[in-house]
Amino acid sequence: MPGFATLAMLNLDATDPAALADFYSRILGWDVLHSDTDYAMIGDGSTSIGFGRVPGYSAPGWPQESAPKRYHLDFYVDDLDKAEEQALALGATKPSDQPQPDRWRVLLDPAGHPFDLCRRS
Repeated sequence: MPGFATLAMLNLDATDPAALADFYSRILGWDVLHSDTDYAMIGDGSTSIGFGRVPGYSAPGWPQESAPKRYHLDFYVDDLDKAEEQALALGATKPSDQPQPDRWRVLLDPAGHPFDLCRRS
């Protein structure tokens, strides 16, 4: 069934949009297209991710979800260990609960959003 819309971009809530844009631009190798106190955006020429400041933003907890997880991003990588090391060096954190660490790693970005590094099969 054909749709009637196309995805323009994904926007994530944050307390520090510029810092989160910098984090994900380094993960993906995308350019920072805009960055100020209230909003930042990264893109690769066809896809964009925006980061908007939300006063009082509170990250979802994971795995103990004090606020329910609303979404998470999955990224394919060739080497899980190397990608995890690189993401941690950029400011990600690693929760102790890892459901299937041989297939994917759950990390938290600097704002507390969960994301997965998935082994490319």
